[in-house]
Amino acid sequence: MSTGQGTGNGGRGIEIRHLRAFLAIADEGSVTRAATRLRVTQPVVSRTLAALERQLGVRLVDRSTHHLALTPEGVAFRDKATAAVGAFDEALDPGRLRHWPLRLGHAWSAFGPYTTPLLRTWQQRYPSTPLELLRIDDRTAGLTRGEVDAALLRGPVDTPGLATEVLFTEGRVAAVAADGPLAGRASLSLADLTGDPIVLNTVSGATTLGLWPPEARPAATLTVANTDDWLTAIAAGRGNGVSGASTSGMHPHAGVTYVPLDDAPPLPVLLARRDGPGHPALPRLAALAREIVAREQREPPGNFTPQGE
Repeated sequence: MSTGQGTGNGGRGIEIRHLRAFLAIADEGSVTRAATRLRVTQPVVSRTLAALERQLGVRLVDRSTHHLALTPEGVAFRDKATAAVGAFDEALDPGRLRHWPLRLGHAWSAFGPYTTPLLRTWQQRYPSTPLELLRIDDRTAGLTRGEVDAALLRGPVDTPGLATEVLFTEGRVAAVAADGPLAGRASLSLADLTGDPIVLNTVSGATTLGLWPPEARPAATLTVANTDDWLTAIAAGRGNGVSGASTSGMHPHAGVTYVPLDDAPPLPVLLARRDGPGHPALPRLAALAREIVAREQREPPGNFTPQGE
């Protein structure tokens, strides 16, 4: 079977095996592991990928690093290849597509207090389509790299090629050392935090120095690459942090106290997906996320009271 539209010769030489090889490489990040998954030799996988790229006239995989990564063209083609293979498998086995996992990425705090209701309700309604919640330390939680089908993101996202929808907004909290002088306060202001360094997660976090007025910004910062290192630095008294209210429930830490911030703007929580074809269950995911937010906001879970959009 041949499928697709290439830029080289119209894709007439592309077969389903080319697409399967490409998707295996994209999933595994390695030709060797892709070959093991497909039960063929490594040279066969390499030749198949090269043939696909020749047919399309574009480079799909960046081979310059040990861990293979998709090029921007590869990320865009992955959705099309996934849809094509899914349609092919659906034609041969109509029940198979229902078991195609829907991968939902997040960098930290997932869907906040709505995480458990989302997962439980999805399992009840769509048991044949597994919903996989994946934490990936990346500003788009692996979405632009093609590692997930959709992502829960916080803060403004201006990455080209993504479609986003604001699901709710949440207040911000200060994260301070549990044995420090700020831990006993009922609330804090942004100015209260500037006497110490601010710990910034520059890889996946949503807080930047732009949160403070230019004339009142912290004098020093400490940068980290993930939420775990962010918490460790704050607990050690190396600085203070700012995050969304959901972080206090999703990432409790014995050495960190979360204190509400009085004057910080609310943080939007977004559902993001790539433009173009994607997993067929994405519309159901978006609809369920909206439904759960509306339902839970009528009866807020625990002590968390999200702010309206």
